[in-house]
Amino acid sequence: MTTGFIGLGVMGQPMALNLARSGAPLVVWNRTAARCEPVAAAGARVAAGPSEVFAEAEVVLLMLADENAVDTVLARGTPDFGSRCHGRTVVQMGTMPATYSAALAAEVAAAGGTYVEAPVSGSRGPAEAGTLVAMVSGADVEQLRPVLAPMCAEVVDCGPVPGALLMKFAVNLYLITMVTGLAESYAFAEANKLDPALLTRILDAGPMASQVSRAKAAKLLDGDFTVQAAALDVLKNNRLIAEAARAAGVASPLLDVCHALFGETVSLGHGAEDMAAVLRAIRARSGT
Repeated sequence: MTTGFIGLGVMGQPMALNLARSGAPLVVWNRTAARCEPVAAAGARVAAGPSEVFAEAEVVLLMLADENAVDTVLARGTPDFGSRCHGRTVVQMGTMPATYSAALAAEVAAAGGTYVEAPVSGSRGPAEAGTLVAMVSGADVEQLRPVLAPMCAEVVDCGPVPGALLMKFAVNLYLITMVTGLAESYAFAEANKLDPALLTRILDAGPMASQVSRAKAAKLLDGDFTVQAAALDVLKNNRLIAEAARAAGVASPLLDVCHALFGETVSLGHGAEDMAAVLRAIRARSGT
């Protein structure tokens, strides 16, 4: 079975690389063609455009930035939408509004295709290692597992669409507030002239240590904000989660504070840096 992969950005490229290295027949496309080169070197075929991917692949994975990009690739709203979706499984792996995903699922089904949500938990490091966690809605997980296995250590059935995206929102709510709290801890230590290396050592040895805390603490210690999960993407995620929280009638006080801080991080010109750069907004509020 040939798999298609469209969207070779920060996350998509390492994910597609792992698919190619697994030996699975793979055809890829990305708007910026140079992003395809490492995946082609690993054995994938580069298509001339999205239509060629859909013509060749039975399952097409989409790892795209937003709804407009997904609509464009699917040719949604045009006669080509039906031909691209009919008889194919469209696996939408990006983080989108839950309402958008539910509407798209209905349209793909009406066109004779199968729509699957499969957002992932993890940043560039886990994507490179093939240890992402996929949350899946709209498909038989066991049938999809062989496609996702080269990219994901866990594949979890989250029920009907949009359950997977809502689960991703719940996971990211914890991630965003945790990393923001970690950055605030380093800002507090800095203001009190505490040794940040000592703080890092204590956190790493204690009960709160995790893969995320270790990765972000290293960035905060070194002032290295090379992107793993961009602050601008986190701001988008924060907005989507807040909208879903309002729709469900649930308060999100910690998330709301984080939303403001990541907005300030982006306004300060650090949207392309890692989410740990929220430290810059905290410093700016402190006047340091």
